[in-house]
Amino acid sequence: MDLRKIDDQITVAPQITVDDVADIARLGFKTVVANRPDQEEPGQPAMAELEAAAREHGLEWVYMPVESGNITDRDVDQFAPMIQQADKPVLAFCRSGTRCTVLWALSSARDTAAEEIVTKAYSAGYDIRGLAPRLAQQAAKKG
Repeated sequence: MDLRKIDDQITVAPQITVDDVADIARLGFKTVVANRPDQEEPGQPAMAELEAAAREHGLEWVYMPVESGNITDRDVDQFAPMIQQADKPVLAFCRSGTRCTVLWALSSARDTAAEEIVTKAYSAGYDIRGLAPRLAQQAAKKG
């Protein structure tokens, strides 16, 4: 399992398995967020199985599928309050962790400087400098 900590509130990861869920709970995560659509590609674990495993291990489960390469403002508008209200720490996953990072970055831009967001993402292994225009757009939605 490839966990990439963005900050104390959220960690992102590529696709997890049912077998990973016990370790996720043991590591202290409280909420698992699935940003990958079910059946996005052959062979990926079924979301229903992951949800059952998460709940069995006392984890909150949030299924918020987002199309790869097509994160909309509506997706960000749904992600922002969900991540603020979720029991933390949160583990969000998708195919590679990039979608989760972009969702986090865009929703964070409303109250965090873009430079800090880019630095945190880069430290977790994601280069999101190309998001600068969208980060500025989201920053304009403050308050």
